Amino acid sequence: MDSVFLCRIFFIMSAFYTPDITAQIRYSVPEEMKKGSLIGNIAHDLGLDVQRLRSGRARIVSGDSTQYAELKTDKGTLIVKERIDREQLCAETTPCSFTFEIILDNPMELHHVTVEILDVNDHSPIFAKDEINLEISESATPGARFLLGGADDPDVAVNALQKYILSPNDNFILKQHSRPDGVKYAEMVLQKPLDREQYPHLSLILTAVDGGNPHRSGNMKIEVTVLDANDNAPVFNQSVYRAAIEENASKGTYITIVNASDADSGSYGLIAYSFANIKGNINDIFKIDEKSGVIILTGMLDYERAKKYEIGIEAKDQGGLGNSAKVIVELIDVNDNVPVISVMSFSSPVNEDSPVGTTIAILSVKDLDAGDNGQVSCTVNRNMPFKLHGSLRNYYTLVTDAALDRERVAEYNITITATDSGSPALSSLKTLNLKVSDVNDNPPRFQKSVYTTYVTENNQPGLSIFTFSAQDDDWNQNARISYLLDETTVGGAPVSSFISVNADSGVVQALRAFDYEQMKNVHLCVKAHDGGSLPLSTNVTLDIIIQDQNDNAPQVLYPVQTAGSVVTEIVPRSADVGYLVIKVVAVDVDSGQNAWLSYKLQKATDRALFEVGLQNGEIRTVRQVTDKDAVKQKLTVIVEDNGQPSRSAVVTVNVAVADSFPEMLSEFTDSGQNKEYNNNITFYLVLALAAVSFLFITCVVVIISVKIYRWRQSRFNQSNLPVIPYYPSHYAETGVTGTLPHGYNYEVCMTTDSRKSDCKFSRLGGQSVLVMDPSFTETMQRAMKENNLLEDRESPEMQKPPNPDWRFPPNQRPGPSGQHRFHTLQQRWTPYEKSRAGVRPDEAGAGAGVIAGTGPWPNPPTEAEQLQALIAAANASEATATLGPRYNLQYGQDYRQNVYIPGSTATLTPNPQQQVPQQALPPPQALPPAEVPKAAQTPASKKKPTKKDKK
Repeated sequence: MDSVFLCRIFFIMSAFYTPDITAQIRYSVPEEMKKGSLIGNIAHDLGLDVQRLRSGRARIVSGDSTQYAELKTDKGTLIVKERIDREQLCAETTPCSFTFEIILDNPMELHHVTVEILDVNDHSPIFAKDEINLEISESATPGARFLLGGADDPDVAVNALQKYILSPNDNFILKQHSRPDGVKYAEMVLQKPLDREQYPHLSLILTAVDGGNPHRSGNMKIEVTVLDANDNAPVFNQSVYRAAIEENASKGTYITIVNASDADSGSYGLIAYSFANIKGNINDIFKIDEKSGVIILTGMLDYERAKKYEIGIEAKDQGGLGNSAKVIVELIDVNDNVPVISVMSFSSPVNEDSPVGTTIAILSVKDLDAGDNGQVSCTVNRNMPFKLHGSLRNYYTLVTDAALDRERVAEYNITITATDSGSPALSSLKTLNLKVSDVNDNPPRFQKSVYTTYVTENNQPGLSIFTFSAQDDDWNQNARISYLLDETTVGGAPVSSFISVNADSGVVQALRAFDYEQMKNVHLCVKAHDGGSLPLSTNVTLDIIIQDQNDNAPQVLYPVQTAGSVVTEIVPRSADVGYLVIKVVAVDVDSGQNAWLSYKLQKATDRALFEVGLQNGEIRTVRQVTDKDAVKQKLTVIVEDNGQPSRSAVVTVNVAVADSFPEMLSEFTDSGQNKEYNNNITFYLVLALAAVSFLFITCVVVIISVKIYRWRQSRFNQSNLPVIPYYPSHYAETGVTGTLPHGYNYEVCMTTDSRKSDCKFSRLGGQSVLVMDPSFTETMQRAMKENNLLEDRESPEMQKPPNPDWRFPPNQRPGPSGQHRFHTLQQRWTPYEKSRAGVRPDEAGAGAGVIAGTGPWPNPPTEAEQLQALIAAANASEATATLGPRYNLQYGQDYRQNVYIPGSTATLTPNPQQQVPQQALPPPQALPPAEVPKAAQTPASKKKPTKKDKK
């Protein structure tokens, strides 16, 4: 059904050249549409963009309490918000419609929308009674009329009641009539006389049918009882009755009376009155007395809902004959509705610089009364810069009538009064609170254009000198004032190097100390600007006057004094009283009373002889000079200023009381020599004291250094361990006699926590040279290679036992004994493959030396013994050992071929018959403890051996 009527939607758009109403649109939609059903595309019909609806905050404004339509700004469509019942909304009024306005802001637009509600055949005709009883006399003649009344169908137009149908019968036909107001009713006309004896009772059905599609109908049952004859029907004295009543009439108010008469007598002449063809809620508003025909008011009247009522009246006698008439009740409007002010749009706040004529609000004023009671006039309170412009259909626009100034009035309470023309007149008020937004139209303001402040010289840097305070009549950010110092120069330097101005507080601070003698005042210009988008500024001048402080002592200009000389004046012994000896001249760079100088005699050899002028500084004699007066007179004059506190300077003047220059010279020369002598003594005393102090400190440092060095050496000696020496066969050291020198010194540094090692081979001056024995024709490398081959061929199990022929007495052992001292081995453990050792002994040749332990031992040491030797060597920082008695030439052959076994008294001697190198011995068995080598003798400890020692 909705789709059938949606295709009938149309709109009418009328453009107005007014600033408030832009267009009028009319839509037609059927009633009883579902919520959310589409009414129309308002954006398309108005030619607006959907974005415009959002930015303009498009909204629906309606004066009714119920809003039937809703605006979807995201799609620009109108949809059904509430169920629309045409019969409830408009009753019998046709066409039925409701109106509302769509308001848009920025710029402000007003569009009037009318939605016409099309009737839907949703009601069936309904009779006031489901059944009526008619008593008709059998004597009724054909053509007699019997009023059946009518059915009520709330629908309108084609869906309203169209016709009545009477069930088929032989006696009655049906006739249909229409009143001027469109109400249709039916009459039953007797066509064939009744016969009570044949048909005492008849049952008929009256059907009311509307014109909808499909048709709807309503039925009423008619029960006819045939009576004896009653040949006169009641007759009204007038066919139409008229009455007028005010809408505010109270219940029970008399309206009118109807009157009918019947020519019959008896029971057939008794008439009963009733409402006929009742439509709507007539029975709830009016009541008729059945016997008297008086009509009274029983309900509430409202002129705004219905301006008049047409009531059908029926008069019926006891014989069933009846007649009808009509009563028209017209309502008189009473001024009982106050005007209603609705705010369609309101812009607050408004800028204070808005031009005259700016739209502030759009108002809608409605009065439900009619005539003069509904004529409304609007006014705005006086003494305000606003006025109202009337527009179409009781719309008003509130605009500005004068320039706004937020600084004078920040907000307005605008009262709008709507008054109708009734008697008495009714009025209503609407108050709008309009805020005026600030515009940066006021610059900062100072109380003065030039300020003066004082500061004393020698001030502390950072001292607050002055504080600027400006006012800005604007508000918020526009009133936030910042202070900026204009860059000028003072004495050739920028003023910013002397003064700083806090941008927020306006506090003026001194960046350095002022000196009155160099600068008397500072002139600066400060600009105060606000924080508006277009900032406004005001300049102000500050004169800083520097006040003098007594910070300079008087300076003596005459007599001029240097470090090594003093002015000497000669006064003859014949000088009279008041004789001018000298005038002390002094100045003070300060000003004012700080520069006022006074002279006083502080010290004098003879105070009774001289005086000083208090103001002029003149030194004069007070009395006559006599022979008793000393030749040398020393005067000390103090010059003071008048400051608080005062400062002073001292000048010394030597006065010679003598008649000749030689006498004066001899006196002052002697005193100079004595002073020089005393100065020389003081210098020498100071120099001697400094020298003694330096020697004492040096001795203390040296003693402490020696103590530390010995302490470290003692710690190293405590960890000494014996070192296993080894001397290879077929080699001897030449060029040296006695104790073996240090031919080579090896330092192997290895650590367990480092992958880097340092192996350092150092050679001492080449004093020891290894030479080959003439009888030994093999090189060292070749012998070592052969030894390695023999060791590989024969396993340890195949080794032969030691030859007993090689054993020697202990004193003949060629091993380390006597005064022979051999090199040490220092090792720090690092894996072999990570060490950075130098050239290996077996690759270095004869010039590189041989490391201890690399020769052909009788029995190679095991890995455990090697590890113990390495650990012991790592703990020792320096190990020393003594060698046996000095080798003689007769032991030369034995030195090269015999091998000393540490920890044993045995000495290996090679078999002359064997041509191969000595094989290694099997692992040694338990041997007797080795004798501890004796300490090497020093030259100081050498002495002749005793008999006990020889033994």
